[in-house]
Amino acid sequence: MIRNIVIALLVVVVAGTAFWGYQEHKEKNAVLINAENTYQRAFHDLSYQVDLLHDKVGSTLAMNSRYSLSPALTDVWRITSEAQSDVGQLPLTLLPFNKTEEFLSKIADFSYKTAVRDLEKEPLNDKEYATLQSLYTQAGDIQGELRKVQYLVLKNNLRWMDVEMALASGKENSDNTIIDGLKTVEKKVSGYGETNEMNPTFTSAQQRDENFKNLQGETITKKEAIATAKNYAHSKSGNMQVNVEENGKGSDFGFYSVSILDKDSDTELNMDLTKKGGYPIWYINNRDVNKTNIDLNQAYTKAEEFLKEHDFSSLELFESAQYDNIALLNFVTSENGVKIYPDSVKVKVALDDGSIIGFSADEYLKSHKTRELANPNISEKEAKDKINSNVKIMEEGKALITNDIGEEVLCYEFLGTIKDDTYRIFINADTGQEEKVEKLKNSEPIYENLI
Repeated sequence: MIRNIVIALLVVVVAGTAFWGYQEHKEKNAVLINAENTYQRAFHDLSYQVDLLHDKVGSTLAMNSRYSLSPALTDVWRITSEAQSDVGQLPLTLLPFNKTEEFLSKIADFSYKTAVRDLEKEPLNDKEYATLQSLYTQAGDIQGELRKVQYLVLKNNLRWMDVEMALASGKENSDNTIIDGLKTVEKKVSGYGETNEMNPTFTSAQQRDENFKNLQGETITKKEAIATAKNYAHSKSGNMQVNVEENGKGSDFGFYSVSILDKDSDTELNMDLTKKGGYPIWYINNRDVNKTNIDLNQAYTKAEEFLKEHDFSSLELFESAQYDNIALLNFVTSENGVKIYPDSVKVKVALDDGSIIGFSADEYLKSHKTRELANPNISEKEAKDKINSNVKIMEEGKALITNDIGEEVLCYEFLGTIKDDTYRIFINADTGQEEKVEKLKNSEPIYENLI
Protein backbone atom coordinates (compact mmCIF):
# COMPACT_ATOMS: atom_id res chain seq x y z
CA MET A 1 0.00 0.00 0.00
CA ILE A 2 2.74 2.43 1.03
CA ARG A 3 4.73 1.36 -2.02
CA ASN A 4 1.82 2.28 -4.32
CA ILE A 5 1.40 5.67 -2.62
CA VAL A 6 5.13 6.43 -3.06
CA ILE A 7 4.97 5.40 -6.71
CA ALA A 8 1.92 7.59 -7.23
CA LEU A 9 3.64 10.57 -5.59
CA LEU A 10 6.73 10.06 -7.76
CA VAL A 11 4.55 9.96 -10.86
CA VAL A 12 2.86 13.20 -9.80
CA VAL A 13 6.24 14.85 -9.08
CA VAL A 14 7.69 13.72 -12.44
CA ALA A 15 4.57 14.85 -14.27
CA GLY A 16 4.61 18.19 -12.45
CA THR A 17 8.29 18.71 -13.23
CA ALA A 18 7.70 17.85 -16.87
CA PHE A 19 4.76 20.25 -17.04
CA TRP A 20 6.79 23.00 -15.33
CA GLY A 21 9.66 22.41 -17.76
CA TYR A 22 7.26 22.53 -20.69
CA GLN A 23 5.77 25.81 -19.43
CA GLU A 24 9.24 27.32 -18.92
CA HIS A 25 10.24 26.22 -22.44
CA LYS A 26 7.03 27.63 -23.85
CA GLU A 27 7.46 30.97 -22.07
CA LYS A 28 11.11 31.19 -23.14
CA ASN A 29 10.14 30.53 -26.75
CA ALA A 30 7.44 33.19 -26.52
CA VAL A 31 10.01 35.74 -25.29
CA LEU A 32 12.45 34.79 -28.06
CA ILE A 33 9.74 34.99 -30.71
CA ASN A 34 8.64 38.39 -29.44
CA ALA A 35 12.25 39.68 -29.47
CA GLU A 36 12.78 38.27 -32.98
CA ASN A 37 9.59 39.94 -34.22
CA THR A 38 10.67 43.25 -32.68
CA TYR A 39 14.09 43.07 -34.36
CA GLN A 40 12.59 42.09 -37.73
CA ARG A 41 10.05 44.90 -37.58
CA ALA A 42 12.70 47.49 -36.59
CA PHE A 43 15.04 46.43 -39.42
CA HIS A 44 12.39 46.42 -42.14
CA ASP A 45 11.05 49.75 -40.82
CA LEU A 46 14.61 51.12 -40.99
CA SER A 47 14.94 50.02 -44.61
CA TYR A 48 11.58 51.61 -45.40
CA GLN A 49 12.51 54.89 -43.65
CA VAL A 50 15.81 55.11 -45.55
CA ASP A 51 13.88 54.57 -48.80
CA LEU A 52 11.57 57.44 -47.85
CA LEU A 53 14.53 59.56 -46.74
CA HIS A 54 16.29 59.14 -50.07
CA ASP A 55 13.16 60.10 -52.03
CA LYS A 56 12.30 63.06 -49.78
CA VAL A 57 15.83 64.52 -49.88
CA GLY A 58 15.79 64.07 -53.65
CA SER A 59 12.54 66.00 -53.94
CA THR A 60 13.93 68.98 -52.00
CA LEU A 61 16.57 69.45 -54.70
CA ALA A 62 13.85 70.54 -57.13
CA MET A 63 12.11 72.93 -54.71
CA ASN A 64 12.58 76.66 -54.58
CA SER A 65 9.60 77.92 -52.58
CA ARG A 66 9.70 78.17 -48.78
CA TYR A 67 6.08 76.99 -48.72
CA SER A 68 7.10 73.62 -50.13
CA LEU A 69 10.72 73.45 -48.94
CA SER A 70 10.08 74.03 -45.21
CA PRO A 71 7.46 71.24 -44.89
CA ALA A 72 9.65 68.92 -46.98
CA LEU A 73 12.68 69.49 -44.75
CA THR A 74 10.48 69.01 -41.70
CA ASP A 75 9.47 65.66 -43.19
CA VAL A 76 13.14 64.78 -43.69
CA TRP A 77 13.75 65.55 -40.01
CA ARG A 78 10.75 63.41 -38.95
CA ILE A 79 11.77 60.46 -41.15
CA THR A 80 15.37 60.64 -39.91
CA SER A 81 14.19 60.64 -36.29
CA GLU A 82 12.10 57.52 -36.96
CA ALA A 83 15.08 55.84 -38.65
CA GLN A 84 17.25 56.63 -35.61
CA SER A 85 14.57 55.11 -33.38
CA ASP A 86 14.59 51.93 -35.49
CA VAL A 87 18.39 51.67 -35.26
CA GLY A 88 18.08 51.97 -31.48
CA GLN A 89 15.80 48.92 -31.37
CA LEU A 90 18.27 46.61 -33.13
CA PRO A 91 20.72 44.42 -31.15
CA LEU A 92 23.70 46.54 -32.16
CA THR A 93 25.09 47.59 -28.78
CA LEU A 94 28.18 45.44 -29.36
CA LEU A 95 28.50 46.19 -33.08
CA PRO A 96 30.02 49.56 -34.06
CA PHE A 97 27.24 51.38 -35.93
CA ASN A 98 28.01 54.87 -34.68
CA LYS A 99 28.99 56.33 -38.07
CA THR A 100 25.59 55.44 -39.52
CA GLU A 101 23.83 56.88 -36.48
CA GLU A 102 25.97 60.02 -36.76
CA PHE A 103 25.07 60.32 -40.45
CA LEU A 104 21.37 60.19 -39.58
CA SER A 105 21.97 62.74 -36.81
CA LYS A 106 23.65 65.09 -39.29
CA ILE A 107 20.72 64.91 -41.69
CA ALA A 108 18.28 65.54 -38.82
CA ASP A 109 20.32 68.52 -37.60
CA PHE A 110 20.64 70.10 -41.04
CA SER A 111 17.01 69.62 -42.03
CA TYR A 112 15.64 70.91 -38.72
CA LYS A 113 17.81 74.02 -38.60
CA THR A 114 16.99 74.84 -42.21
CA ALA A 115 13.27 74.18 -41.84
CA VAL A 116 12.78 76.47 -38.84
CA ARG A 117 14.56 79.50 -40.28
CA ASP A 118 12.86 82.08 -42.49
CA LEU A 119 13.71 80.83 -45.98
CA GLU A 120 12.18 83.95 -47.54
CA LYS A 121 14.81 86.16 -45.90
CA GLU A 122 17.57 83.54 -45.91
CA PRO A 123 17.08 81.03 -48.75
CA LEU A 124 19.34 78.04 -49.24
CA ASN A 125 22.74 79.03 -50.58
CA ASP A 126 24.89 77.13 -53.09
CA LYS A 127 26.82 75.29 -50.38
CA GLU A 128 23.61 74.13 -48.73
CA TYR A 129 22.25 72.86 -52.04
CA ALA A 130 25.56 71.03 -52.53
CA THR A 131 25.07 69.56 -49.05
CA LEU A 132 21.58 68.36 -50.02
CA GLN A 133 22.97 66.78 -53.19
CA SER A 134 25.67 65.04 -51.14
CA LEU A 135 23.07 63.79 -48.65
CA TYR A 136 20.91 62.50 -51.49
CA THR A 137 23.81 60.51 -52.96
CA GLN A 138 24.87 59.11 -49.60
CA ALA A 139 21.33 58.18 -48.60
CA GLY A 140 21.09 56.30 -51.91
CA ASP A 141 24.27 54.35 -51.07
CA ILE A 142 22.93 53.36 -47.65
CA GLN A 143 19.57 52.49 -49.18
CA GLY A 144 21.26 50.12 -51.64
CA GLU A 145 23.29 48.33 -48.95
CA LEU A 146 20.32 47.94 -46.61
CA ARG A 147 18.22 46.54 -49.45
CA LYS A 148 20.89 43.90 -50.09
CA VAL A 149 20.77 42.86 -46.43
CA GLN A 150 16.96 42.92 -46.48
CA TYR A 151 16.88 40.70 -49.58
CA LEU A 152 19.19 38.12 -47.98
CA VAL A 153 17.25 38.19 -44.70
CA LEU A 154 13.99 37.42 -46.51
CA LYS A 155 15.50 34.94 -48.98
CA ASN A 156 17.36 32.85 -46.39
CA ASN A 157 14.91 33.38 -43.51
CA LEU A 158 17.73 34.76 -41.33
CA ARG A 159 17.15 35.43 -37.63
CA TRP A 160 18.18 38.51 -35.70
CA MET A 161 18.42 36.44 -32.50
CA ASP A 162 21.43 34.73 -34.10
CA VAL A 163 22.98 38.17 -34.52
CA GLU A 164 22.39 39.01 -30.86
CA MET A 165 23.92 35.72 -29.69
CA ALA A 166 26.89 36.12 -32.03
CA LEU A 167 27.56 39.63 -30.74
CA ALA A 168 27.13 38.59 -27.11
CA SER A 169 29.48 35.63 -27.50
CA GLY A 170 32.10 37.62 -29.40
CA LYS A 171 31.73 35.45 -32.50
CA GLU A 172 30.61 38.24 -34.80
CA ASN A 173 33.72 37.68 -36.92
CA SER A 174 32.33 34.34 -38.06
CA ASP A 175 30.17 34.14 -41.16
CA ASN A 176 26.99 36.06 -40.41
CA THR A 177 25.19 37.65 -43.33
CA ILE A 178 23.41 40.32 -41.33
CA ILE A 179 26.51 41.40 -39.39
CA ASP A 180 28.61 41.44 -42.55
CA GLY A 181 25.96 43.50 -44.33
CA LEU A 182 25.72 46.07 -41.55
CA LYS A 183 29.50 46.32 -41.34
CA THR A 184 29.45 47.15 -45.07
CA VAL A 185 26.91 49.91 -44.41
CA GLU A 186 29.08 51.29 -41.60
CA LYS A 187 32.23 51.12 -43.74
CA LYS A 188 30.54 52.97 -46.60
CA VAL A 189 29.31 55.74 -44.29
CA SER A 190 32.79 56.03 -42.73
CA GLY A 191 34.12 56.65 -46.24
CA TYR A 192 32.15 59.88 -46.48
CA GLY A 193 34.68 61.46 -44.12
CA GLU A 194 34.27 65.17 -43.64
CA THR A 195 32.59 65.83 -46.99
CA ASN A 196 29.40 66.91 -45.23
CA GLU A 197 31.04 69.68 -43.24
CA MET A 198 30.29 72.34 -45.81
CA ASN A 199 28.99 75.15 -43.68
CA PRO A 200 28.48 76.08 -40.04
CA THR A 201 24.79 75.15 -40.06
CA PHE A 202 25.51 71.53 -40.87
CA THR A 203 26.89 70.06 -37.67
CA SER A 204 25.86 67.04 -35.71
CA ALA A 205 25.11 67.13 -32.01
CA GLN A 206 28.56 65.69 -31.30
CA GLN A 207 30.25 68.41 -33.37
CA ARG A 208 28.57 71.50 -31.95
CA ASP A 209 31.04 73.93 -30.47
CA GLU A 210 30.53 72.98 -26.85
CA ASN A 211 34.16 72.97 -25.80
CA PHE A 212 35.54 75.23 -23.10
CA LYS A 213 37.10 77.66 -25.56
CA ASN A 214 36.38 80.77 -23.47
CA LEU A 215 38.38 79.65 -20.44
CA GLN A 216 41.25 81.77 -19.15
CA GLY A 217 44.28 80.71 -17.12
CA GLU A 218 47.24 78.35 -17.13
CA THR A 219 47.12 74.57 -17.40
CA ILE A 220 47.04 72.98 -13.95
CA THR A 221 48.84 69.85 -12.77
CA LYS A 222 47.35 66.72 -11.20
CA LYS A 223 48.59 67.90 -7.82
CA GLU A 224 46.74 71.20 -8.22
CA ALA A 225 43.60 69.35 -9.33
CA ILE A 226 43.69 67.27 -6.14
CA ALA A 227 44.16 70.39 -3.98
CA THR A 228 41.13 72.04 -5.62
CA ALA A 229 38.99 68.94 -5.12
CA LYS A 230 39.97 68.76 -1.43
CA ASN A 231 39.00 72.42 -1.07
CA TYR A 232 35.52 71.59 -2.35
CA ALA A 233 35.29 68.52 -0.13
CA HIS A 234 35.66 70.60 3.07
CA SER A 235 36.71 67.42 4.85
CA LYS A 236 38.57 67.75 8.14
CA SER A 237 39.67 64.15 8.01
CA GLY A 238 43.26 63.36 7.11
CA ASN A 239 42.30 59.79 6.32
CA MET A 240 41.47 60.16 2.64
CA GLN A 241 42.10 58.02 -0.42
CA VAL A 242 42.57 60.11 -3.57
CA ASN A 243 42.53 58.97 -7.20
CA VAL A 244 42.99 61.24 -10.22
CA GLU A 245 42.75 60.46 -13.93
CA GLU A 246 43.73 62.63 -16.87
CA ASN A 247 41.17 62.71 -19.69
CA GLY A 248 41.37 64.17 -23.16
CA LYS A 249 45.15 63.91 -23.26
CA GLY A 250 46.60 66.08 -26.00
CA SER A 251 43.36 68.05 -26.32
CA ASP A 252 43.04 71.78 -25.72
CA PHE A 253 39.97 71.05 -23.64
CA GLY A 254 41.10 68.14 -21.49
CA PHE A 255 40.09 67.66 -17.88
CA TYR A 256 40.99 65.81 -14.69
CA SER A 257 38.63 63.41 -12.91
CA VAL A 258 39.28 63.30 -9.17
CA SER A 259 37.68 60.98 -6.64
CA ILE A 260 38.20 61.35 -2.88
CA LEU A 261 37.12 58.72 -0.37
CA ASP A 262 36.88 59.95 3.22
CA LYS A 263 37.52 56.71 5.10
CA ASP A 264 36.37 58.11 8.45
CA SER A 265 32.86 59.02 7.22
CA ASP A 266 32.82 56.51 4.32
CA THR A 267 31.68 59.24 1.92
CA GLU A 268 32.98 59.73 -1.60
CA LEU A 269 33.40 62.93 -3.60
CA ASN A 270 33.82 62.87 -7.38
CA MET A 271 34.82 65.88 -9.40
CA ASP A 272 35.86 66.91 -12.93
CA LEU A 273 38.07 69.98 -13.46
CA THR A 274 39.30 71.61 -16.66
CA LYS A 275 43.02 71.39 -17.27
CA LYS A 276 43.04 74.98 -18.44
CA GLY A 277 42.45 77.22 -15.46
CA GLY A 278 41.41 74.39 -13.13
CA TYR A 279 37.70 75.27 -13.25
CA PRO A 280 35.25 72.83 -11.66
CA ILE A 281 32.95 71.30 -14.30
CA TRP A 282 30.89 69.34 -11.79
CA TYR A 283 31.15 67.56 -8.52
CA ILE A 284 28.97 65.34 -6.38
CA ASN A 285 29.24 64.26 -2.76
CA ASN A 286 27.70 60.81 -2.42
CA ARG A 287 26.17 60.80 1.03
CA ASP A 288 22.74 60.03 2.40
CA VAL A 289 20.48 62.93 3.39
CA ASN A 290 17.82 61.50 5.68
CA LYS A 291 16.07 64.52 7.15
CA THR A 292 15.15 68.17 6.57
CA ASN A 293 16.28 70.84 9.04
CA ILE A 294 16.41 73.92 6.79
CA ASP A 295 14.02 75.38 4.18
CA LEU A 296 14.58 76.48 0.56
CA ASN A 297 15.37 80.07 1.54
CA GLN A 298 18.14 78.92 3.85
CA ALA A 299 19.38 76.54 1.15
CA TYR A 300 19.50 79.49 -1.28
CA THR A 301 21.65 81.45 1.20
CA LYS A 302 24.05 78.50 1.51
CA ALA A 303 24.26 78.10 -2.27
CA GLU A 304 24.87 81.83 -2.80
CA GLU A 305 27.70 81.80 -0.23
CA PHE A 306 29.21 78.75 -1.92
CA LEU A 307 29.17 80.40 -5.38
CA LYS A 308 30.77 83.61 -4.10
CA GLU A 309 33.42 81.60 -2.24
CA HIS A 310 34.36 79.92 -5.51
CA ASP A 311 34.38 83.09 -7.63
CA PHE A 312 31.06 82.63 -9.45
CA SER A 313 29.72 86.18 -9.39
CA SER A 314 26.82 88.12 -10.95
CA LEU A 315 24.50 85.12 -10.65
CA GLU A 316 20.84 85.20 -9.69
CA LEU A 317 18.45 82.41 -8.80
CA PHE A 318 15.72 81.73 -11.34
CA GLU A 319 14.50 78.25 -10.40
CA SER A 320 14.40 76.14 -7.25
CA ALA A 321 12.86 72.83 -6.27
CA GLN A 322 12.93 70.37 -3.39
CA TYR A 323 13.26 66.62 -3.88
CA ASP A 324 12.94 64.67 -0.65
CA ASN A 325 15.63 66.16 1.60
CA ILE A 326 17.61 67.88 -1.16
CA ALA A 327 17.22 71.35 -2.73
CA LEU A 328 18.10 71.87 -6.39
CA LEU A 329 18.84 75.51 -7.25
CA ASN A 330 19.46 76.87 -10.75
CA PHE A 331 21.35 80.15 -11.17
CA VAL A 332 22.01 82.25 -14.29
CA THR A 333 24.29 85.20 -15.00
CA SER A 334 22.65 88.63 -14.77
CA GLU A 335 24.10 91.58 -16.72
CA ASN A 336 22.44 95.00 -16.39
CA GLY A 337 19.12 93.39 -15.58
CA VAL A 338 19.32 90.85 -18.43
CA LYS A 339 19.27 87.16 -17.51
CA ILE A 340 21.86 85.22 -19.52
CA TYR A 341 20.28 81.78 -19.65
CA PRO A 342 23.16 79.99 -21.46
CA ASP A 343 25.38 80.80 -18.43
CA SER A 344 23.67 78.51 -15.93
CA VAL A 345 24.99 76.90 -12.76
CA LYS A 346 23.17 74.21 -10.77
CA VAL A 347 23.70 73.63 -7.04
CA LYS A 348 22.38 70.79 -4.85
CA VAL A 349 22.05 71.55 -1.14
CA ALA A 350 21.52 68.96 1.60
CA LEU A 351 18.61 70.13 3.74
CA ASP A 352 19.89 68.42 6.88
CA ASP A 353 22.92 70.68 7.43
CA GLY A 354 23.02 73.02 4.41
CA SER A 355 26.16 71.51 2.89
CA ILE A 356 26.69 71.56 -0.88
CA ILE A 357 26.46 67.98 -2.17
CA GLY A 358 26.27 68.66 -5.89
CA PHE A 359 27.36 71.31 -8.34
CA SER A 360 27.40 71.65 -12.14
CA ALA A 361 29.01 74.54 -14.03
CA ASP A 362 29.29 72.70 -17.36
CA GLU A 363 26.95 75.01 -19.31
CA TYR A 364 28.38 78.13 -17.66
CA LEU A 365 31.97 77.26 -18.56
CA LYS A 366 31.07 76.44 -22.15
CA SER A 367 29.14 79.62 -22.87
CA HIS A 368 30.29 82.33 -20.44
CA LYS A 369 32.06 85.19 -22.21
CA THR A 370 32.06 88.96 -22.57
CA ARG A 371 29.01 89.96 -24.59
CA GLU A 372 27.80 93.22 -26.09
CA LEU A 373 24.03 93.20 -25.73
CA ALA A 374 22.32 95.18 -28.47
CA ASN A 375 19.46 97.56 -27.78
CA PRO A 376 15.99 96.11 -28.50
CA ASN A 377 14.29 97.11 -31.74
CA ILE A 378 10.83 96.83 -30.22
CA SER A 379 9.46 98.06 -26.92
CA GLU A 380 8.33 95.91 -24.03
CA LYS A 381 4.72 96.93 -24.73
CA GLU A 382 5.05 95.84 -28.38
CA ALA A 383 6.45 92.52 -27.23
CA LYS A 384 3.63 92.07 -24.73
CA ASP A 385 1.10 92.62 -27.51
CA LYS A 386 2.49 89.51 -29.25
CA ILE A 387 1.43 87.27 -26.34
CA ASN A 388 -1.73 85.19 -26.36
CA SER A 389 -4.51 87.28 -24.81
CA ASN A 390 -5.48 84.37 -22.54
CA VAL A 391 -2.18 84.67 -20.66
CA LYS A 392 -2.22 86.80 -17.51
CA ILE A 393 1.21 88.43 -17.24
CA MET A 394 2.72 88.26 -13.73
CA GLU A 395 6.38 89.24 -14.33
CA GLU A 396 8.42 90.70 -17.18
CA GLY A 397 12.04 91.42 -17.97
CA LYS A 398 14.82 90.84 -20.50
CA ALA A 399 16.74 87.64 -21.18
CA LEU A 400 19.33 86.21 -23.54
CA ILE A 401 18.45 82.69 -24.66
CA THR A 402 19.67 80.15 -27.19
CA ASN A 403 17.01 79.55 -29.85
CA ASP A 404 16.17 76.33 -31.69
CA ILE A 405 18.96 76.77 -34.23
CA GLY A 406 21.64 77.43 -31.62
CA GLU A 407 21.81 81.23 -31.90
CA GLU A 408 21.87 83.56 -28.91
CA VAL A 409 18.98 86.04 -29.13
CA LEU A 410 17.93 88.90 -26.87
CA CYS A 411 14.31 88.55 -25.77
CA TYR A 412 11.67 90.04 -23.57
CA GLU A 413 10.77 87.44 -20.96
CA PHE A 414 7.26 87.17 -19.58
CA LEU A 415 6.01 84.94 -16.79
CA GLY A 416 2.28 84.40 -17.07
CA THR A 417 -0.57 82.10 -16.15
CA ILE A 418 -3.58 80.45 -17.76
CA LYS A 419 -5.84 79.17 -14.99
CA ASP A 420 -3.60 76.95 -12.80
CA ASP A 421 -0.72 76.63 -15.29
CA THR A 422 2.32 78.92 -15.41
CA TYR A 423 4.29 79.74 -18.57
CA ARG A 424 7.59 81.41 -19.39
CA ILE A 425 7.36 83.18 -22.77
CA PHE A 426 10.24 84.69 -24.75
CA ILE A 427 9.58 87.32 -27.44
CA ASN A 428 12.49 88.25 -29.72
CA ALA A 429 13.46 91.85 -28.88
CA ASP A 430 14.63 92.42 -32.45
CA THR A 431 11.88 90.86 -34.59
CA GLY A 432 8.93 90.46 -32.20
CA GLN A 433 8.84 86.76 -33.01
CA GLU A 434 7.72 84.30 -30.34
CA GLU A 435 11.00 82.45 -29.79
CA LYS A 436 10.05 79.99 -27.07
CA VAL A 437 7.20 79.08 -24.73
CA GLU A 438 7.87 76.88 -21.69
CA LYS A 439 5.21 75.43 -19.43
CA LEU A 440 6.56 75.36 -15.90
CA LYS A 441 6.01 72.27 -13.79
CA ASN A 442 3.13 72.31 -11.36
CA SER A 443 3.52 71.00 -7.82
CA GLU A 444 3.32 67.22 -7.75
CA PRO A 445 0.42 65.82 -5.73
CA ILE A 446 1.13 63.47 -2.84
CA TYR A 447 -0.56 60.38 -4.21
CA GLU A 448 -0.85 58.56 -0.91
CA ASN A 449 -3.21 61.34 0.23
CA LEU A 450 -5.41 60.80 -2.82
CA ILE A 451 -6.10 57.13 -2.17
